[in-house]
Amino acid sequence: MLEIRWHGRAGQGVKTAAYLLAEAAMDTGKYIQAFPEYGAERSGAPIAAFTRIGDEPIRIHYGILTPDVVVVVDESLIGAMDVTAGLKDSGILLVNSSEGPEVYRAKVPTFKGKVATVDATQIALDCIGRPIPNIPIMGALIKVSEIVSLEDLEPRLRHKFSAKFNEQIVEGNVKALKRGYEEVKVL
Repeated sequence: MLEIRWHGRAGQGVKTAAYLLAEAAMDTGKYIQAFPEYGAERSGAPIAAFTRIGDEPIRIHYGILTPDVVVVVDESLIGAMDVTAGLKDSGILLVNSSEGPEVYRAKVPTFKGKVATVDATQIALDCIGRPIPNIPIMGALIKVSEIVSLEDLEPRLRHKFSAKFNEQIVEGNVKALKRGYEEVKVL
């Protein structure tokens, strides 16, 4: 089973990303679980979300304590809380940042796994005109983790977003997903 813990702020699409990734994995025949953990429910408040993906039914129902992957959607949370708590040494730390992965490698010198960065906020601004980094960082995540393929995730994204948004926003998000996939840097 693969366990992913997401850290971000309310309004950045963290919950949506956790669910969307899980649903795409379900479409490929995997068992899934996705859920948020809220503090104060207001825009800008720190939140965490969790995604579990496995080949067998998932029978546990609590937050992820030892994740395989930590996705930091808002880099200002690094230092404000220990986002890498419990991250497995063989895991992946993915940060939404304009800085390269070497900056975050230096911040977590004892971590032995992959460190990756992508400027998901700038990609979101370029593609959809709003600073909602969830979709570009999800593109980066599937590239560095190979959880699901871009071909598996894109139809799920189109289906889910077509119900809520116009075609221009849907296409902007698809473009953002692909750019996140292409522009992620790994160390």
